[in-house]
Amino acid sequence: MKLMSSSSRAASLSCFILAFLMLCCHIFSIVGQKSESALIVSEHREGGEGAGVDEDEEATLDEEEEGDLEVVQPTEEWQTLKAGQAVPAGSHVRLNLQTGQREVRLGEEQLKYWTQKHGEEEETKTSFSPDELKRAMKKMKEDVNHDQQDSVSSTFRPLDELKREMAELDLLVETDVQIMRRLLDQFNSSNTTMQQKLSILLELEYLVHQVDNAQTLCSIGGLQFILEGLNSSDFRLQESSAHVLGSALSSNPVVQVKAVESGALQTLLTALATAQAHSVKKKVLFAVASLLRHFPYAQRHFLSNGGLQVLSELFRTDGRGALRTRIVTMLYDMISEKELISQAGLDPVMDASHEERVQQYSKVFLQGELLEKGWCSLVPQLLESSEHDYREKALRALLAMVPVCVEQYRADSSLPASLVSLKNQYQEMVQSEMILGEENSYFAEIVDLIDTLQVKMNI
Repeated sequence: MKLMSSSSRAASLSCFILAFLMLCCHIFSIVGQKSESALIVSEHREGGEGAGVDEDEEATLDEEEEGDLEVVQPTEEWQTLKAGQAVPAGSHVRLNLQTGQREVRLGEEQLKYWTQKHGEEEETKTSFSPDELKRAMKKMKEDVNHDQQDSVSSTFRPLDELKREMAELDLLVETDVQIMRRLLDQFNSSNTTMQQKLSILLELEYLVHQVDNAQTLCSIGGLQFILEGLNSSDFRLQESSAHVLGSALSSNPVVQVKAVESGALQTLLTALATAQAHSVKKKVLFAVASLLRHFPYAQRHFLSNGGLQVLSELFRTDGRGALRTRIVTMLYDMISEKELISQAGLDPVMDASHEERVQQYSKVFLQGELLEKGWCSLVPQLLESSEHDYREKALRALLAMVPVCVEQYRADSSLPASLVSLKNQYQEMVQSEMILGEENSYFAEIVDLIDTLQVKMNI
């Protein structure tokens, strides 16, 4: 019995040891499996994350212990893993060598699937029906209009409100038309002094520089008041009236037509022939030039009413040279206008208005009148002036008049000699300017004009 008992205990001890060894082997196999599947450190490093700083790992969760751990749902961004947290299979885990913490995000397959799904959701969200688009555009327009109205209302005040406040301050907001009406009423009043009339004309001269104001002044009867001022015995009123008329006529065809219809041309020629003051003649000459510029109908009436004769008398009596220069410049402009229109008339393609202008200029026989009235010998007298500007304008006019005056130029013994003298004088000036490093000077242009005139005269 003792032997059996002893052998039984030995057998039991052997079985216990064997069972303990098998249990240890089972535990080690489980631990080995978990260590192989828990974290895998890869050698791949991302260049953009700081090469050599982060390590990538692939982690999976043991299905047996998934219920006992806090599972983190990764996204496309890196998240820090805390102790005791698990991640789904296929997630991308790395060890951040800078912080010493593990981080997780979606794996490659998960990220591809999430990106595709997210893009589909965005595409679904950004697709709208036509009605939705119309409603959205309408709302945007309403919002913009509302914002603009708020901006305007916050920046500017209503006109009615300003008028009320100005009325309280005894201020009156007037338009240009109202101002001109008020000025004309004051000008026509018997209680208005001469100095007040001169001030009114000065203010009107400023207003009529605008084309619309000049036309409005004619339509409300202002032209007649101005013409009456030209007939005044006070030279100051004549001068101011001529200045207003000239400014209103400048580049304003509507006013030019109304002025001719109102007899302004005859009034101006009369004032030009009878005025004594030099300042009056200068302003009246300015008004005549403004009336005739680009207006062949007025030019024809100017010639038929003895306009060239009036100008020739004025040219002969002017001792200063300023009026002579204005007269010669006006004649040159008239000749050049007709020449340019005639050259343009050679174009086979012309509109009806241009053809009409060509016909109107063809009725203006200016150059024949210049020859008949002795202008071929009058214009060269301006070369005797000491002013370079006067000489230049005289040379240009002489060149324009060559077709009808060339024989008179050749017959005038003083003109060729004067041209030679002027050429030598201006060539010396050009040489002096070239020494100083100046090229293409004003004096060189005058030399070219003299050369051209000499060639046309064959001298």
